[in-house]
Parts: sequence; C-alpha cells; structure tokens
Amino acid sequence: MPEVTAELVKKLRERTGAGMLACKKALEEAGGDMEKAEVILRKQGLAIAAKKASRATRQGVIGTYVHPGAQLAVMVEVNCESDFVARNPEFQAFVHDIAMQIAAANPLYIRREDVPPEVLEREREIARDRARAQGKPEKVLDKIVEGQLEKFYQEVCLYDQPFIKDNNATVGELIQQNIAKFGENIVVSRFVRYKVGEIQEGETGG
Repeated sequence: MPEVTAELVKKLRERTGAGMLACKKALEEAGGDMEKAEVILRKQGLAIAAKKASRATRQGVIGTYVHPGAQLAVMVEVNCESDFVARNPEFQAFVHDIAMQIAAANPLYIRREDVPPEVLEREREIARDRARAQGKPEKVLDKIVEGQLEKFYQEVCLYDQPFIKDNNATVGELIQQNIAKFGENIVVSRFVRYKVGEIQEGETGG
C-alpha cells in the first residue's frame, strides 16, 4: 500500500478543495489510491463543496455568544448565498457553534492567508532558533520550521483550529460539511471577541 505522505495529501486537497484531515482519512481508506480517495470525498460531499467556494455570499447572519458570567462575548458574521439558508435554524445553530469556537479557542485570524508576512517570518525565526538551540542539524531545520508553522496555524487561525465539539475535524472542514449540507457557499467574514479588562487593537482604555 502506498504511503500516505504529506505531498499526497496536498495533491488531493488541490484537486478537491477538501480539508487536509479529510484528505488524509480518504487516502488512508483508499489505500493511498488518489482516484479512489477522490471518489470517497465526493460521496461525503466535500469535493462538491469545494466547487462552490467561488460563489458569492451576500446573505448570512451575525451570531453571538456570551459566556456564563458575562465576562466574555463574541460576535461573528457568517455568510451564505441565500436568505432561505440564512433563516434555517440549523444554519443559525452552526453559526452559534462558530461563535462558541471563537470564544473558547481565541483565534487571531480567520484563515492562514490572513496572517501578515512579518508575523510568519517572526514565527519562522523563533522556530529555527529554538531548533538550533536544541542541537538539531541544519539539514532538518526547514522541515522542523514548517512543522512548527502548521502548529501555529492550528492555534491562531480559525479555519485550521480543531473544532471544540469534535477534535477530529477542523473548523474549515466543519464549514465544508455545511457547504455540502446546505448546497451553498459559506464563509466566515469577520468576528470580534470581547473579554472584560482586555483592550482590543485600535481601542483605548477609559
């Protein structure tokens, strides 16, 4: 059976648009066969969801979550294509789950593409310096740095974070599942997270 390598997972993701974890699972189930794995993803609706990713999302709802004790609150805008889906109770419950995710996991960005280049460069330098300090050989530093960057994305990017209700899926994969479920493109466009005593960027204290 062919080894399910990161490169193989990446290729399947590029072909289908499905999440990394979903692609890895599909390849493992398919014994490393790319065509069979793509069929598995299509049956799950994840490859179909990827085809909708370019469609405009001009409807949606603003979801809120206030943590018990009223010390922490989140507002998040999640967009879809139609008012029909926006008014669907299941869609609104999904948006509430996203708000809870933001409250619990405190992402700094929505997608990894949103991370500023200077922040990525800083994280690369930190990871490289740490690996050198641990005596790691120069030839493996790049691989170590990229591995640390993946962990960084999982911590600070909403779409890459493990979903709080199911750690076997990322938030991005949860969104893809809902795209397949509702038959419309769905995106998280913005959010704000307030915690009592914390000053948000761009705000001033009173």
